[in-house]
Amino acid sequence: MNVKLAPFSLALAGSLLAAPAFAEMHWQNNSLTYLYGKNFSVDSGEDGREAAIQQTITFEHASGWSWGDMFLFVDHKWFNGHSGKDGRTYYGEFSPRLSLGKVTGKDLSFGPIKDVLISATYERGESQADGTPNQVYLLGPAVDLAVPGFDRFAVNTYYRKPDGATGKPGGQWQITPTWAMTIPVGKSDILFDGYIDWVVNDKKSGGTELKKNFHFNPQVKYDLGKALNQKAGMLYVGIEYDYWTNKYGIEDSGAFNTDNNVVNFIVKAHYF
Repeated sequence: MNVKLAPFSLALAGSLLAAPAFAEMHWQNNSLTYLYGKNFSVDSGEDGREAAIQQTITFEHASGWSWGDMFLFVDHKWFNGHSGKDGRTYYGEFSPRLSLGKVTGKDLSFGPIKDVLISATYERGESQADGTPNQVYLLGPAVDLAVPGFDRFAVNTYYRKPDGATGKPGGQWQITPTWAMTIPVGKSDILFDGYIDWVVNDKKSGGTELKKNFHFNPQVKYDLGKALNQKAGMLYVGIEYDYWTNKYGIEDSGAFNTDNNVVNFIVKAHYF
């Protein structure tokens, strides 16, 4: 299956944002997060060691629109003990979702399903040493679910298509649940949210192979702002667990560990 996802996803995003009557924003949320963790696999410095300490600043934007919703984030990472370009990198994703219920004006809910959507994602990392862009396009169906106890729960299903210039094979399938749950604790709350990226199949093209992989990334955060009698949902502290088998689709082996198992410390500030 050879699907040209790039033109479609870019055209979709452009058309939605360019039509004022159609692209009415209903809500938005923006945040900055600081993360601190140790011993990440694969993401090593210039000498091939595991990065002893990795720090990350993440900008996130989420918004709801008359046509659906949108989420994007950009990570800026740096590795302690490594200097210059080898000690820093970036990664980002842009994910618009088109709500079929909103654009048709029909109630598509049935059973636990609240809405049916078309989800697209553009992944972009730092370019390779030869200047080749490190980018992947994803497209597929999604559903929003009503799950008791959860503020939100969605399942996105994607067909993955790396940029042809990278030489990496397309044709992997990815299942991505995302969720959020608020748990009252004393005078404040704990927010349990996160996502899973589960790439379910291997794919090979020539001498390049991408392995199936499983990325589990939950966060448990305490609403410190609310505990200090400030506005709820604005300042959190907590931890993020980052578990990733065959990270980046690279097969784990005795010679090269690609299974990530890291706990990050988090401070997250929201603004609107």
